[in-house]
Parts: sequence; structure tokens; C-alpha cells
Amino acid sequence: MNRFESYRDRFSCLRMRREEGILEMRLHTDGGPLRWGLVPHGELPDAFAEVARDTDNRVVILTGTGAEFSGVRATEGARSLAQGISARTYDRVHREGRALLMNLLAIECPVIAAINGPAWRHCEIPLLSDIVQAADTVQFQDSAHFVSGMVPGDGMHVVMPLLMGMNRARYFLLTGQTLNAEEALRLGLINEVLPQTEVLPRAWTMARELAAKPTLLLRYTRLMFAEQLRKGLQDMLGYGLAMEGLALMEGPD
Repeated sequence: MNRFESYRDRFSCLRMRREEGILEMRLHTDGGPLRWGLVPHGELPDAFAEVARDTDNRVVILTGTGAEFSGVRATEGARSLAQGISARTYDRVHREGRALLMNLLAIECPVIAAINGPAWRHCEIPLLSDIVQAADTVQFQDSAHFVSGMVPGDGMHVVMPLLMGMNRARYFLLTGQTLNAEEALRLGLINEVLPQTEVLPRAWTMARELAAKPTLLLRYTRLMFAEQLRKGLQDMLGYGLAMEGLALMEGPD
């Protein structure tokens, strides 16, 4: 059994297929759009680690299912569900939160995002890809953090300033700003805007072009691009998650 067969069907929030070294990772919940929660929070760090260890992966395509990339759109009630959490309980969130983005960046081949619809939760995951294709229905918002009463410390505080610039990112995070596809294109967050039905085929076309390149060219170019992001997250991700957890431990005023 090759390595891919050992992890292909292991994760309930992912459907994976691989052709000619191109690995498609499709996020889902029960066959529909991904609903963010403890399951993907726990599974995706391990899934990214498995993909990173498999040197037969030459290009990765990350996409979603149905009309949304990730949801649901969070509300103010999200804080009340977690408020007063204990340090022992939050340890899992802290550990998985650190591994989620670091393991994604540990993948040693180009990653293409084919964003099929709105990313209301963890939009930094697809935006960390080397190439970002987006449907014209795409919208981005950090709905789960500041505007819902939580510190945006799980990587958004690092990734968005790197991609948008500090002032734009602070506004985005503090106001709950929603960016549509054309605004995201103008800000440089995504590379192309396409009709929804064309996003994934376009990603596969680009993936085949990349996969034809020499192996070490692919690996080392990805490593070079990822290193600056890894350094920023290494310095600030654990700290941000700690601040998020401390704020949750505060009781009602």
C-alpha cells in the first residue's frame, strides 16, 4: 500500500483524489459545504501533515463543496458558547490551532486554491495558497472573531496583514468587513475571478502545467515562498492563540 492509500479516506471532512501526482483536497461536511467546528479543527492539521510527508504529491488543489467554501457565518453567540473555557480545555484549541497553519505551510509542493464560494470561516487557509483562483460568488469575512466577540488570534492577525497590509487588515478584522471577489482581486488576495463552474477545471489545468516541472524545482520554490509566512506564524501564532484563549476565560461583565 502506498502512502496516499493510508490517509486518503481517513478524514471525515475531506474527500481526496490524486491523478498524475496532483492531489485534490475537497473540504465538506456530510457531502455539503464545510461547516467549521471541532471536527475540521482537529482533522485538518493531521491531514496537512500526511500530505506534507507524501513526496508523491507534486501539486495540491484545495477546494470546497457546493455553494460555500467554509461556513457557517458566525454571530455574536459564538463567544457565549466558549466563554469561561478552562485552560485545560483550551489547550486542545491552542495545540491544533498552531498545527493547522504550520502543517499547511509544511507541504513541499505548490498549492492551488480553487475557492468555490464564500469563505466565512478561516479564509486564511485558502489565501495561503501559492495560486488562488476564486468563483465570482466568493466573499471573504472573518466572521468568527472580533465582530463575534473573540480575539482574532488564530493566524488571521498574522496572515491578513501580510497579504493586505497592516491598515487594511486591521480594518478588515475590527469591522467584520465583507470583501467580494472583485474587491479581493483588487487587493491582491486572489489571482483570477471565474464563473463558479470554471474554477476547479482552471485549477486542474494550472496544476498539470506545474506538475510537468522538475521535482526539486517544484519543492524548493514552494519552500522558498512558504518560509516568510512560516517565520511570521512561528513568531506570533502561539501568542495570538494564547490571547484569544485568555479573553475567552473572562466571565460576563
